[in-house]
Amino acid sequence: MPDIAPFLKSLISVSGLSGYETPAAALIEEKWRPLVDEITRSRLGSLHGLKRGGAGEPRPSILIATHMDAIGLMVTQIVDGLLRVTAVGGVDARILPGTPVIVHATGGGGRDELPGMAVQPPGRTLPESVGSDPVPLEHLLVDVGLLPSKVAGLVRVGDLVSFDTAPADLSGEVLSGHSLDNRASVAALTVALEELQPRAHAWDALAVASVQEEVGLVGAQTSAFGLHPTLAVAVDVTFAKGPGANDWQTFPLGKGPTLGWGPNIHPFLHKTLKDLAEKLEIPVSVEPMPRHSGTDAYALQVAAEGIPTAVISIPLRYMHTPVEAVAVKDVQRAGRLLAAFIAGLEVDFVEKIVWEES
Repeated sequence: MPDIAPFLKSLISVSGLSGYETPAAALIEEKWRPLVDEITRSRLGSLHGLKRGGAGEPRPSILIATHMDAIGLMVTQIVDGLLRVTAVGGVDARILPGTPVIVHATGGGGRDELPGMAVQPPGRTLPESVGSDPVPLEHLLVDVGLLPSKVAGLVRVGDLVSFDTAPADLSGEVLSGHSLDNRASVAALTVALEELQPRAHAWDALAVASVQEEVGLVGAQTSAFGLHPTLAVAVDVTFAKGPGANDWQTFPLGKGPTLGWGPNIHPFLHKTLKDLAEKLEIPVSVEPMPRHSGTDAYALQVAAEGIPTAVISIPLRYMHTPVEAVAVKDVQRAGRLLAAFIAGLEVDFVEKIVWEES
């Protein structure tokens, strides 16, 4: 099996905030182009790779959705050369002070990438209401180290600010960095496409790197409506066991992906994936999702007249921080399971789908 870690490291070394995914999309398109028969972009910017099946036309299709957008910041005000910012997606302000960032400045007639730091002002300068609590985002600043006059000429309100933490190899084949939510899943889908190269499959496989998941599942909703697949699988991350997260709602790092179970998930697809994982000796856990799954599955499930959908998740520590962590072998396992599922789909699979009581 090809080593996916170098590609994943490249993905978490670029920006690509929700609505501005081009840096990540360019890397994914380059990687996917030799692995699919066609590659296109949706009107919103989601990347669509089509790997044709071998059955006669019209063929059924399965859409695998992995969102490529990342959380980050946006400049709201420039004060004495320092930048006030707001969140793009779900950013926890507690983790920001001391975080290296890149300000994607547009005021200089081009696009300047300014290294900076997210900083916390001295406590005596903050409102008394803050007290000893974590400092809210509206009171944090970004410092790019330039004189106020220089900053005023380069930075504009609305400029993006992305995390700039470098990928780090931890012990146990664990990779840490920003934007592993959800580029780890993009890497898993890439593993699946590579695994499918020598294998026949009857169904069309639609590989989707969707945009704007972090701000409303936007890309998955529009791609599912436009591509109209027969079935869909959302691949995302879930909470791994770690500091402050050791209860029954978390899953071990390095012990395999999870299979979602709940109202967003079709029970027959869940059972099929679970049985397949057992056959392949791929360790999986069942993840209860009793409400909204928090993934693209919700958008996929209700697109058009409705699409039977499943969820595969990769355990991840420190979600929505600049130092997220995944086990690379979990990424590989998720990709292998996806490839086997796609290759095993018979032409009449949909006719066998039943609603089973659990």
